[in-house]
Amino acid sequence: MMSSFLPGFVLSVSLILAIGAQNAFVLKHGLRREHVLAIVLVCGISDAILIVAGVAGFGALAHAVPCFETVMRYGGAAFLFWYGAQNALSAWRGSDGLDSGSQPIASLKKTLLTLLALTWLNPHVYLDTVVLIGSISAQYDDRLAFGAGAALGSITFFFALGYGARLLGPIFARPSAWRILDAVIALTMWAIAISLLI
Repeated sequence: MMSSFLPGFVLSVSLILAIGAQNAFVLKHGLRREHVLAIVLVCGISDAILIVAGVAGFGALAHAVPCFETVMRYGGAAFLFWYGAQNALSAWRGSDGLDSGSQPIASLKKTLLTLLALTWLNPHVYLDTVVLIGSISAQYDDRLAFGAGAALGSITFFFALGYGARLLGPIFARPSAWRILDAVIALTMWAIAISLLI
């Protein structure tokens, strides 16, 4: 079992380690300590569902329904451009830092709706979880253990990122750090959107 579980865990963590739409969102809210538990649970559970779907063989969906990939690509790109623009606007306006209290806390509903869109409208999430993890799981005799390891890897990563972000709090007490983070997130979202279109 461990010979399949551990590779699944390591693969999952390595795939989501790079900064992406989900990670940037979790990091930002973890720094602000806003709705962290709900956010990391939604990310972890969403990834687990997609990983299970991939391991169970639903990676063939993109082949069975050719327009699925196109709709996801253009819809995801449009959303990422919009989300990047929101962060670019925040970077332009600036803030008073982490402890200022000048920025109102977004409602849990709005936060989770944005997160669900970042997760489920992002084709990269499907490529990493359903397609890549799903196809690699076929190489292991115990696909269930491989999938369980991958799902646990994702959940562990999001909890570590969400709750570990507070360790960066002293850095983000400075307004310039928030402007830089917002600018990096905006550029990252736009880069992902452009890569989807190309």
